[in-house]
Amino acid sequence: MTLNLRLGAALCVALSLCALLAVPGNFPGLGADARLTLAVFALATCAWIGTPVDDTYIALGAGLALTVTGVISSDTLFGTLGDSTVWLLICSFVLAAAVTRTGLAGRAAAFLVGGARTVRQLVHLTTAALVVTAFAVPATSGRAALALPVFLALAKVLAGRKRLVVMLALLFPTVILLSAVATLIGAGAHLITVSVLWQATGDRIGFTEWLLLGLPLAVASSHLAAEAVLLTTTRRADRKGAVHITPEQIQEHSDAPVTGPWSQAEKRCALLLGTVVVLWCSEPLHRVPPAVVALIGAVVAASPALGTVHLKDALKTVPWSLLLFMAATMAMGVALADSGAAKWLVEGLPTGVSPMWFLAVVILVSTAAHLVLQSRSARSSVLVPLVVAAAVGAGVNPVAAALASTAAAGFCHTLPASAKPVTLFSDLPGTPTYAPRDLLRLSAVLAPLTAGLVLLFAVVVWPVLGVPVTR
Repeated sequence: MTLNLRLGAALCVALSLCALLAVPGNFPGLGADARLTLAVFALATCAWIGTPVDDTYIALGAGLALTVTGVISSDTLFGTLGDSTVWLLICSFVLAAAVTRTGLAGRAAAFLVGGARTVRQLVHLTTAALVVTAFAVPATSGRAALALPVFLALAKVLAGRKRLVVMLALLFPTVILLSAVATLIGAGAHLITVSVLWQATGDRIGFTEWLLLGLPLAVASSHLAAEAVLLTTTRRADRKGAVHITPEQIQEHSDAPVTGPWSQAEKRCALLLGTVVVLWCSEPLHRVPPAVVALIGAVVAASPALGTVHLKDALKTVPWSLLLFMAATMAMGVALADSGAAKWLVEGLPTGVSPMWFLAVVILVSTAAHLVLQSRSARSSVLVPLVVAAAVGAGVNPVAAALASTAAAGFCHTLPASAKPVTLFSDLPGTPTYAPRDLLRLSAVLAPLTAGLVLLFAVVVWPVLGVPVTR
């Protein structure tokens, strides 16, 4: 569909919905604030889908409209920027800048990959390394940028085995996207989910709780996806060949040091990062909020005496546009919950549906949503408030439903434009990479596998970990 057709269709749908909401006799029981909220929500969603306007600009416009019309207060709109999850993300990016400056990621990758002796070992060791980066670098686009030099070095070492290079080009973004669910800072969508749950139900998911629920799913889905990538992009002959990549070979094609003694900056950064991660994971013991731990780590990482990066340079890496988008969409979520709009939207849904079928539908819709809404944060902004409201009405635990929706939305591999990491690795001048048909072939296998895995965790694994299907 061309841009003009998409724009026209989105505009027609949005205006039609707004016209229906504006007629007083329609939708009895729907208050004025709820009508305004639904109108703004419909316009914003259609704009995200059908226009090339920046997602953040649309979200800010929606938040401003809700504030001007009195649906939410200005304190609610601006207060979202002071949310602890926003500060957690800012400080995590400062820490990530320190890690990137020292080159620790390349050294760790060279160490892991150097232990591979077969193609399958190379694939799974690379996968393990990428999963670990979820603790060091927030947001999938940041992890993709960090991993790209490592991939390019591997591609040059394996230049004589083109299909293996293509396979690795597809493996990197696939694992980065699916492993994001491991941590709360893995994607901005996670912070939106946490905020919506808190505003709608009073349930607060902390860093440790998310880690307990998300890390096993991230590990399982990442290694499952690694096998899918390996089998759909290579032949048996490719997989039989031996592999032996030494750190010295990677060093030949890498600017950052990956061999030799560690520098003092690398040692300090590794110690700082390890301490921060341990403190995040042990929050129930010391009761220090993750955002405060991250702020302490960021101050140390940028300190003149112990730091490895200047604060001014580190702050330049923070995606301020993403933070503003998150703040505005959090305000939209507050409006949907407080005005009663979300509850009204799901009142007409059939009752008596079994929790498993409810979760299956949520996961199916969330898995396919990337075909319509390319921004992962926008998908959560649209889906999670509705999923939470519907879960409450259906007798399903809203925490389980929201987590399942957010985890399923991590699949966005169908098209090169479906996610930033996929786009980044799809266009690498001078390096063999995947074509759209490779993505479609992988998606046909991976979509049902990951959706089924999320459903299995929601129904079987998470209840054991303290998140039952029903309340």
